[in-house]
Amino acid sequence: MDKLIETPWFMKVIALSLAALLFISVNFDSKKINSYNTPSDKDTQVVENVPVEVYYDRDNLVVTGVPKTVDVKLNGPKNIMIPAATLRDFKVYVDLSDPEIKLGTKRVSLKIKDLNEKISYTIEPATVEVSVQEKLTKEFTVEPEYDRTLLAEGYIAEEPKVKPGKVKITGAKDVIEKIAYVKAIINIKAGANDTIYREVRVQALDRDLNKLDVSINPNVVEVEVPIKSPTKTMKIEPVASGNTKKGIEIESITTEPKEITLFGKKSVLDAMNAFQIPVDISKIEKNTVYNVAIELPDGIKASSVQEVKVKVSVTSKKGEGDTDETTGDKKPEEEQPNGEEANASKTFSNIPIHYGNLGDEFDLAFISPSGGSTSVSVTGKQSDLNSLKASDIQVSIQVDDLQEGEHTVPIKIETPANIDGKASDSTVKISITKKTAETF
Repeated sequence: MDKLIETPWFMKVIALSLAALLFISVNFDSKKINSYNTPSDKDTQVVENVPVEVYYDRDNLVVTGVPKTVDVKLNGPKNIMIPAATLRDFKVYVDLSDPEIKLGTKRVSLKIKDLNEKISYTIEPATVEVSVQEKLTKEFTVEPEYDRTLLAEGYIAEEPKVKPGKVKITGAKDVIEKIAYVKAIINIKAGANDTIYREVRVQALDRDLNKLDVSINPNVVEVEVPIKSPTKTMKIEPVASGNTKKGIEIESITTEPKEITLFGKKSVLDAMNAFQIPVDISKIEKNTVYNVAIELPDGIKASSVQEVKVKVSVTSKKGEGDTDETTGDKKPEEEQPNGEEANASKTFSNIPIHYGNLGDEFDLAFISPSGGSTSVSVTGKQSDLNSLKASDIQVSIQVDDLQEGEHTVPIKIETPANIDGKASDSTVKISITKKTAETF
């Protein structure tokens, strides 16, 4: 064994073996060190919906065409790329901040900042076509809009009220010039029968009713839509029914009030010229006053009064055959069947029609009757009529709040107590004109 160790070949083999072991050992340690200190293989990841920032002069310009978000593909070492994709600690932007930038349409590149330089990226889309326009602000009137067919049957809507009535719209000059309508569209439910109050968003539309990309201030307005039942005011017309008793003659039938306002379907109201009150005269024997409850026809839902006072004036008819029922003697002409003094009638002509409370800036002229006067028939006890004078009868019309133009106004008659009056004209037609500067 000693001899073998001392041979030259033995030493060479041992040296070669040691060299081989040393190489293997060094190579293994190097791989081990690299496995801990060298980054792993590169990887790729797509980050979706990354917001795009736009830099430009917001006080004077409007930029359109830039997408709100884009997708970004990242490629790089995993230990750097994955945290960047997860945290999204980078920004995508378009830079249009050059003060010398020209107006119009142009194609620009999207860029990324705050991203590690060892990570490469691709933006989808990489470029976009944008429009750079002068910013313009203009005031517009808001038009309320709603579906009238949704109103309850028999109801009508008055002009809607919008507050505020005007809004300021800011946008690109070419877009502002496209604005054809500025609307507040009101959503109402079918069968609407009461005033509607809504807060409504304002929209700017072009002629084809496409919504435009503009800024509206304020973008919400308050809208009121008054919804009411149609109304009509007409005269009350008493209609006699039945036959009078023997010896009784109906002189007049009047009502208080003389007019009534009805609420209901427009078609029904349009067909009515007067509201008729039935009066049964078959049981009338003397001057009578009684109340009649209002009965509304189909299509009318309400009225301004619930009952009407009816006044019936009568006179007795006397002939040769008329005798007192108790004595058989002829009844004296001056007595009614009940012993009261008989009613009589009388007519006064050319009673002037008075008016008051007309504004100082207006003149009034009578169209019909042209002379501004009318005839009045009065009914009452003969003793009262004997002392009645034309000046005791007051005929007037109300012209308060009437404006320029032609108007038909009802006549009002005032007579002394126990005397009824009726004008030959129930209404007058007048013309109100504004005074000229010389006469005012």
